[in-house]
Amino acid sequence: MTTALIHLVEDDPEIRDLVCALLAREGLDCAAFPDAAAFWRAWAVQRPDLVVLDLMMPGEDGLSVCRRIQGAVPVLIASARGEPMDRIVGLEVGADDYVAKPFVPRELVARIKALLRRRDRAEPRPPARRLAFGGWRLDLASRALTDADGQAVELTGGEFDLLAAFVRRPQQVLSRDDIMDVLKGRQADVFDRSIDIQVSRLRRKLGDHPREPRLIRTVRNAGYLFTADVEVQS
Repeated sequence: MTTALIHLVEDDPEIRDLVCALLAREGLDCAAFPDAAAFWRAWAVQRPDLVVLDLMMPGEDGLSVCRRIQGAVPVLIASARGEPMDRIVGLEVGADDYVAKPFVPRELVARIKALLRRRDRAEPRPPARRLAFGGWRLDLASRALTDADGQAVELTGGEFDLLAAFVRRPQQVLSRDDIMDVLKGRQADVFDRSIDIQVSRLRRKLGDHPREPRLIRTVRNAGYLFTADVEVQS
C-alpha cells in the first residue's frame, strides 16, 4: 500500500517539526515547507495526497495558495486566525477543512485521516509518477531505477526509500531526522552514522563522486541537499 504524502506549508519551524513527527508516527510521509515558493517547487515535481496550509506566511499567503490548488488535492487550513469569518473565507476559497491554532495534535491527525478517507472514497488513487533527473529515471510504482542507457540499477529497500525522499524534495535540505523518518521501519536502530553510510552507498550507485558529489550534497550541520532538477514523466 502506498504511503500518503502530506505537504505541510508552515513558517513556524517548531510547528513543522511537531506536525511532521506526529504524522510520521501515524505512518504518513510529511514534507514541510517554510513558504509558498518552496511548496510550489515541490508541487511541480509531485503532487501530494493532502496539503496542510497556514494562512499567514511571508510572501504568498495561504488563501492565495488554496485558490491556486483549485481542488486538485484536499486542503486542511491550520491557522491562528480562528474567527468564524476566517473559517468561512478559508472554506469559500477551496479548503476542505479548517482547524484553529493552537490545535490538539490528535485532532489534527484525525482530520487529516478523515480527509484522506473521503478522497479515497470519492475517486481511485492515481498511479504513482515516474521521475527523471540527470539522465536517471525512477519509477515510484515499480520501485525501479534506470540509468541514461536504460540499464536497471539495483537498490535495496532503504536505498530506494532514501532516493524517493530526495527526488520528491529537490533543492530542499533534509536533516538526518527527516531521513530517519523516511527509513523508519527499515532499520531497527537508525542513527546518524548509519544515515551517512546509506547516503554514501546511494551516491556510489548514482555515480556521484564521494569528494565532490553533484547530486546529493552535504550541507554542514544541516543534512543533505538533492541538487538535481527533477521532471515528472507520464
